[in-house]
Amino acid sequence: MDLQQVRNDLEQRLPQKRYEHVLRVTEAAKELAKETGVPVEKAEIAGLFHDYAKFMDKEELLELLKRDEEYELYAQYHSELWHAPVGALLAKERYGIEDEEILQAIRFHTTGRAGMTDLEKVIYIADLIEPGRKFPGIEDLRGRIKGQSLEEQMTECIQHTVKFLVHQYAVIFPYSFDCYNEHVRRRKEQ
Repeated sequence: MDLQQVRNDLEQRLPQKRYEHVLRVTEAAKELAKETGVPVEKAEIAGLFHDYAKFMDKEELLELLKRDEEYELYAQYHSELWHAPVGALLAKERYGIEDEEILQAIRFHTTGRAGMTDLEKVIYIADLIEPGRKFPGIEDLRGRIKGQSLEEQMTECIQHTVKFLVHQYAVIFPYSFDCYNEHVRRRKEQ
């Protein structure tokens, strides 16, 4: 796969700020992959594709989402989540990505889920903490996860996300709760 062609495609389809975010996530994912033994090439590909469908027209996103086996579930939640499964679909169809681990990392980078692979965790974390992110508590979160294991980083990140969504009085996707619950149980068992 020609990753420069993917970058060129992304630069054309995304607003400049989002394109820069994708590049920062990709670099953060590669660094985290190196630190944790995750294949760097897979992290790079998943990082590049994680927001591939982010700025598609809502109606087009919905039409593509209808082809997803979990359409009924996703359709019940905010359209902000739709770009993840659609991005995985388009990565497969337009670029021939067949690696399920990469496709799942794209699919679950926003919500998380129970039973995440290390690659999925790398993309989730990189998307949340990339250097351009500016939101209340980000510096504290970055400080808490520095030097931690991938599992501990994911626990801190999913906890931060769920707490943020609760404070926003937002509806929370069930896979995010599953992810949170799994990590809390693991922490309590240790």
